[in-house]
Amino acid sequence: MNICGIEIKGSEAIIAVAALDGSTLSHVPLATKKIALDDDDEAANVRRFAAQVASFVRENSIDRIAIKKRSKKGEFAGGPTTFKIEGVFQLLDGCEVTLLSPQTINAQAKKHNFELPGTLNKYQHEAYKAACSALVKK
Repeated sequence: MNICGIEIKGSEAIIAVAALDGSTLSHVPLATKKIALDDDDEAANVRRFAAQVASFVRENSIDRIAIKKRSKKGEFAGGPTTFKIEGVFQLLDGCEVTLLSPQTINAQAKKHNFELPGTLNKYQHEAYKAACSALVKK
């Protein structure tokens, strides 16, 4: 079973796909590592971003997505663009989207000791942990 983990930072959705084979977690390397939303004030840009996301999900046969949840208020609150990006993913047809809190991801990572493969870029680590957390949680 494959699942796409996503961490939303600024105006980018950082992507990492993890697979669970029996009890073994592994990284599925893909050419697309992030998708950016340029100038979210323009509806055309948001539509283009949504089309890119839908195309990515379709081309890679992704049916489950785990997004690292951002805080809605407080010092570390996500910006408005991050919530637009999240909404685009949640509106995808035929794709189950789960939001995971950073606390849940960290607890699962500690409990199951996720190994971060060398095929991942450093900026993909949190997205990969989100994917792994969702895989071991179900």
